[in-house]
Amino acid sequence: MEYMSQEGYDKLVAELHELESVELPRVREAIAEARDKGDLSENFEYHAAKREQSRLLGRIRFKQRVLEHARVIDTKRLGSDVVGLLTRVEMTNLKNNARMTYTIVSPHEANLREGKISIKSPIAQALLNKKAGDVVEVRVPAGVQTLRIESIAL
Repeated sequence: MEYMSQEGYDKLVAELHELESVELPRVREAIAEARDKGDLSENFEYHAAKREQSRLLGRIRFKQRVLEHARVIDTKRLGSDVVGLLTRVEMTNLKNNARMTYTIVSPHEANLREGKISIKSPIAQALLNKKAGDVVEVRVPAGVQTLRIESIAL
């Protein structure tokens, strides 16, 4: 079971629809055009289109499986007193006093540019169930970071 936000669920549904209704017909058309060119044994376009179709079908199956097991979280039932899924956490790195704000989301919604980190990431794992004011140490590839939670919000 994979918990996610309504926004993440809707985005995944839209991506699946795009793959099924736009990308897949485009690839099937490319296969048909390449097939019309004759000998398939040495037809690069045909083999490339077939590889693309296989990759695309794999992505479609993956997204279908994720959606099949997805559960949308009702944010009205969540509290903002501790760090958890879909909470926005503002924290300070105590080594360099850098402030950062992240929203903890499902792995399928993670996007660092948007400030969304996966609940399975080392930082999120260290922050889970902590309160504002708590100090946590996080082992990351660059070493150990010491973070103080400044605020938690939904």
